[in-house]
Amino acid sequence: MNKAHTIRVTKVFTFDMAHALYGYDGPCRNIHGHTYTLNVTLIGKIFSQADHPKDGMVIDFSEFKKSVTEHVISKFDHSLVLNAHSPHADLPDLQRSFERLNYVPYQPSCENLLVDFQERIAVLLPAGISIHHLKLQETAGSFAEWYQEDNNLN
Repeated sequence: MNKAHTIRVTKVFTFDMAHALYGYDGPCRNIHGHTYTLNVTLIGKIFSQADHPKDGMVIDFSEFKKSVTEHVISKFDHSLVLNAHSPHADLPDLQRSFERLNYVPYQPSCENLLVDFQERIAVLLPAGISIHHLKLQETAGSFAEWYQEDNNLN
């Protein structure tokens, strides 16, 4: 079989997270939560080495799942994410009230979270494999997508 083909592989992650959009002119300025679905699609060549345990794979799904879970999902799952530049950063009661509180240096919108996740995931990938696209679904009808081709990143 010709294993020089370029293949896209996707892993899907689900996590729960709360956030508030400081300064937003709608109800999402209040703390609220979502069950997010993150689709990570990678692109690469099929590894071809007879008798190697990874022969026939672009990437080992279980190893990739473990890495993304450790460096992305576990940091955001069941946490409250707030803009570090908002007045919320100075509320000691808030910090005492929540076990998993994350301050990020950006407005924690679906779009900005997706860029953050892209940056975190890109550094985890072995040579020859890159992110083709990401999709972060915030609600049943709302999602953001990041594509490598749109961002001229290799």
